Amino acid sequence: MAWDEWEQLKTAAQGRAAHMQLNQVPSQGGGGGGQQGDLAVDQQDLAAIGDSAFKLFEDLGRHGRDAWSSSQVAAKDLTTQEFELGSGLDVVQKKWEKQLQSLVDACAHISNHMDFTKKAHRGDEHFIASTVSSIATLDKGFDEGVKS
Repeated sequence: MAWDEWEQLKTAAQGRAAHMQLNQVPSQGGGGGGQQGDLAVDQQDLAAIGDSAFKLFEDLGRHGRDAWSSSQVAAKDLTTQEFELGSGLDVVQKKWEKQLQSLVDACAHISNHMDFTKKAHRGDEHFIASTVSSIATLDKGFDEGVKS
């Protein structure tokens, strides 16, 4: 790119109006389904997600390894009888165990995060309520001082 071309591009860019919008959907439309507003999360929603993740965590932990011992016995038995299927079954069982553990860990993470989020929001709500009530008390004190 030549220097003259660069200067022309800079001049052209300066001639165009730069548009930036923060915290709103562009006026031309688009965005998320035509609704505007803040994200609202209900404590019941968080609790339901956390409970579902915890139930899945428990069920996977309880039943996800039901076939482990019979699969290992079958893999060993087939390998002893010189069937290649035995080593294949062993590989599948190890992969299943790795994927199962990843899923159990993810469920635990989701459940724990939902518990943390509920507690954090509860703390935020308490802080906001106490701050607003403090401001109202302060305003009331100023109003009383003016009336005297």
